[in-house]
This record gives sequence, C-alpha cells and structure tokens, in this order.
Amino acid sequence: MAASKNAERDAREARERLRRYNARQSVHSLQVSRRRRDNVVAIVGVVVIAALATLTQVFYFTAGPGMPAPSASASPAASASPSASPAAGKNVGDVPAKTIAEDRTWTGDISLNDVKLGISLDGAKAPQATSVFIDLAKKSFYTTTGATCHRLTNGDSFKLIQCGSVDGKGAGDVGFSFGPLENVPADGVYPAGTIAMARGDSAYSQSSQFFITYADTNLPTTTGGYTIFGKVTSGLPDFVSRIADAGVTPSASGPSDGAPVVPTKITQLTVQ
Repeated sequence: MAASKNAERDAREARERLRRYNARQSVHSLQVSRRRRDNVVAIVGVVVIAALATLTQVFYFTAGPGMPAPSASASPAASASPSASPAAGKNVGDVPAKTIAEDRTWTGDISLNDVKLGISLDGAKAPQATSVFIDLAKKSFYTTTGATCHRLTNGDSFKLIQCGSVDGKGAGDVGFSFGPLENVPADGVYPAGTIAMARGDSAYSQSSQFFITYADTNLPTTTGGYTIFGKVTSGLPDFVSRIADAGVTPSASGPSDGAPVVPTKITQLTVQ
C-alpha cells in the first residue's frame, strides 16, 4: 500500500514538474516572439524614417524651398521669393535695360565681410541678368539694402551662399522681376565660383537675389535651372576658410541650409 502511495506521489510530482516546465517554455516562447516582433517593428521604423528622409530631400531639391531663392535657396540652389508677382513669360516692373551689359565681360571685386573676391561678369552670355546686377551695383543696392547674405548651404553636393534680398532674410520687393533664363548649364553642374541668379518657381521670378557656389554644386535640371552670369576669379579659398567652414545655423529647411554662423554682408562691390 505504501509503495502504491509513493508511486502516486512521484507521478503527481512528475506531472507538476512537467507542468511547470511547459509553463516556463510557453513564457520563454512568448518572450522570444515579442522580441522578434519588436525587432521587426524597429527595423520597419528605421526603413520608413530613411524613406521619408530621402523623399524629403528629393522634394526639397526638386520642388521645395531648397531651390535657390531669390533666394538662391535654390532647388537646392536658390530659391527666391521676389515680392513682385511674376506673370508667366513676362517681366514685371521697371527692369533695367539688357543693353547695360554692353555685350562684354565686366570685372571687379565683391567683398563679403573682409574677404575680397575677384569677379568676372558675362554680359554676352547673360546680358539681362548681368545688366540687372550692374545697375543695382551702381545704385549701391548691394552694399546697403541688399547687403545681407542670408543663406549658406553645406550639403554634400550643394554648397552656396545667397545674398541680395531686400529684407535680409530672403524676401522683400526690389520693384521688378525678370526673365528669361540665360546661360543655364544643361547638366545641372554649377562649378565652384559660379555666380548665378536666384529665383522662385517661374523663369520670370529673377530679381535682385544671387548666389555664389563655393564648391562644385549640382542642381536639378527639371526645375529649369538658374542663370549663370559670372564667376569668382580669386579669393574663394579665403571665403571657404573664413566663412563657409564656420558652418550653417540649422533652419526649417534642414541642418545644412540656413543663415551662416558667421554673419555675412557685402561690404564692397565694384564692377567696370
């Protein structure tokens, strides 16, 4: 009788041990399943975030404010927001005559803070943009009202500084906007030292804002491009080391597009 009771007790204990073992295995399996699920969710989250970041950059450089602006916020280059409302295919306001450029090369200097840049303007390939720049320069616009360089970018393939807005922040009304686009690179490459007009969505939204690339810059060709009207002939390395290398103040446009950390103004401009 005692042996039978001992056998029953041993059987009960064995069953209990098996029950506890199975329970632990179930908990372990559940934990493994949850960890796998959490890992999948985390991976999906990373992929989604990366995709959104990529889409944001694509939008920024093709249709967003990343376009230079009159602002050379430009599509990544210069996006501009001239106050005059440009009509499709039409100049607005009192646009300086394109004959001012005299169909010739102009030379001079532009100083950003105390960094002097030698410049050359192409009145033959971009007569209208060159004429506008020369006219505003002779009226001292770029060393007074439009002196502030409000935008600096330092993306991997998008490096420029943009200046010439009326309010010093990328907006304002100089009283006119003009087109068409001139001397636009078909491949979207703007070599280091390029001087180009910033604009908004329309080819006739060019105004007073311009940008200078301080390294080779690629801008989308799908937006129409930007008018190249000149180039920097000297002083660019000095600009890079003393202004560009100090960095960008992050803005709503992103960490690589905003006001220069070193406040920058046009302190002197001569053309002849």
